[in-house]
Amino acid sequence: MSSIFKRTHMCGVLNSGNIEDRVVLNGWIQKRRNLGGLIFCDLRDKTGIVQIVFNDNIPQELFQKADKLRNEYVVGVKGVVKERESKNKDLQTGDIEVFADDLVIYSEAETPPIYIKDDDEVSDNLRLKYRYLDLRKHKMQQNLTFRHKITKAARDFFDSEGFTEVETPILVNSTPEGARDYLVPSRVNQGKFYALPQSPQTFKQLLMVGGTDKYFQIAKCFRDEDLRADRQPEFTQIDLEMSFVDVDDVIEVQEKFLQKLFKDIMNVDISIPFPRYSYDEAMERFGSDKPDTRFGFELKKLNGVVKDCEFQVFTKALDAGGDVRGINIEGGADKFSRKEIDKLQAEIKHYGAKGMAWIKIGEKETTSSINKFFTPEKMKEITDVFNGKKGDLILIVADKGKVVFDSLGFLRREIAGRLGILDDSQYNLLWVVDFPLYEYDDEDERFYAMHHPFTSPRLEDVPLLDTDPAKVKAKAYDIVLNGVELGGGSIRIHDKDLQKKMFEVLGISEEEANIKFGFLLEAFRYGTPPHGGLAYGLDRLVMLLSWQHSIREVIAFPKNQNAVCMVSEAPTVVAKEQLNELGIQLKNENLTDI
Repeated sequence: MSSIFKRTHMCGVLNSGNIEDRVVLNGWIQKRRNLGGLIFCDLRDKTGIVQIVFNDNIPQELFQKADKLRNEYVVGVKGVVKERESKNKDLQTGDIEVFADDLVIYSEAETPPIYIKDDDEVSDNLRLKYRYLDLRKHKMQQNLTFRHKITKAARDFFDSEGFTEVETPILVNSTPEGARDYLVPSRVNQGKFYALPQSPQTFKQLLMVGGTDKYFQIAKCFRDEDLRADRQPEFTQIDLEMSFVDVDDVIEVQEKFLQKLFKDIMNVDISIPFPRYSYDEAMERFGSDKPDTRFGFELKKLNGVVKDCEFQVFTKALDAGGDVRGINIEGGADKFSRKEIDKLQAEIKHYGAKGMAWIKIGEKETTSSINKFFTPEKMKEITDVFNGKKGDLILIVADKGKVVFDSLGFLRREIAGRLGILDDSQYNLLWVVDFPLYEYDDEDERFYAMHHPFTSPRLEDVPLLDTDPAKVKAKAYDIVLNGVELGGGSIRIHDKDLQKKMFEVLGISEEEANIKFGFLLEAFRYGTPPHGGLAYGLDRLVMLLSWQHSIREVIAFPKNQNAVCMVSEAPTVVAKEQLNELGIQLKNENLTDI
């Protein structure tokens, strides 16, 4: 076993100011080149790479040891920093090199199954299987360090604002509302199960009842749902709650936090307050409650213009209580062929749309998929709604309101991406407020809480709970960055009678409420302050601010699209003895180890 060289410097921080300094470095061999009387090695640690030189002035035994070095050997090096004759402008340490006079090999390495470089283009599954090798890449170390800085900045800021960090339980009761829970069987109480928390919601409200006043936590959360680029079965939130506050109080603190975060972490100045859009305005203008305002293509309503037309697709949608809306892609007429428009039309079918009408305003004439149903005068009336001009492409969808919004909301951002007008260096932060308190499910014929059943309605809307619940607006708010939700929250219900009414509208009986939320409702009987809070998706926040395409790039050991940890191969089968201890028998006995 080799003795450890006590490091004096990290590899990537050395520069011309260190010339003639004696240094001790530790790291991995990135590359070795033997030029006869000279051996060059690139030594790597998490800060970067520096060139090490072994020449024939050193003892022959040491030179021979250096000649045995291979990629990914873990070594310690002692030597003197010298100015590099052939400078490398592409390397942070390219002005210097270290002439070594001592070397220790801590461990040898087999040829790794993936290259340790940022642009290796290896498959995601292979990267995840050998994640401990993937993490050696400079990009991955940068991402983890960036995540650490954001987490630390959050802790420092909320501490300065009087928040107390409190850990809430991981083993909790199951609440079937929302996404599926991960269940954990109890050995001591056989036949009963814990759930892993989807959020610390109920416990952070109990902390407000307990007088904590301002709570925050870097909280692990779990949801058993299908995965995509910005979703994982386990994820992390910057979670907080405040007592004696209303909407403006919560928003004010968050704007100060984000302003400081952008400045301290990225040296980007953002002005506050952020714009606020009501949910209704966001949907009307952008077709999304997560609007991206870096570009135009805003939705325009055509209901009044086409209500008496001969085109049945439009009139049937209006007769059914739906909408006819569209967007104008300025200058898009020559940028999208019929084939490309047909592809867009196929893509919006995923949002329930049956089709899409299009209009191209050309130099001499207007062409359209619906020309034969409209006179030239009526067509001009339609294009005038969009302030259409020569070279523009107008896309129109007619259907139920939700289908129209979802389809056009997708189209405007998809097309902006294809046109290359999404500027990642532009940070458009905004709030969406005044969400509907409820959303109605036609299939189940009942209302569901749009956020959760403890969200407070606006006080002026409380009378509507008895007469028209669909019109009730919530004291809820989402923070959005460039079309992506960073976090969301609400003011909570603290009045027990109002909470009872909320449950009634949701069709939750008093008995059912006590089964699901009895411990929280009981706590509310003993004096509850007005309170509200918010939670940021930390993984998503880091992903966006580091310009990564997936949250897997900012999580050390993420799951793949099948919710499998490729490193440890979890989830795995377990022995029958373990199941017997839990009082569990599987329907398929082949799913246990022998």
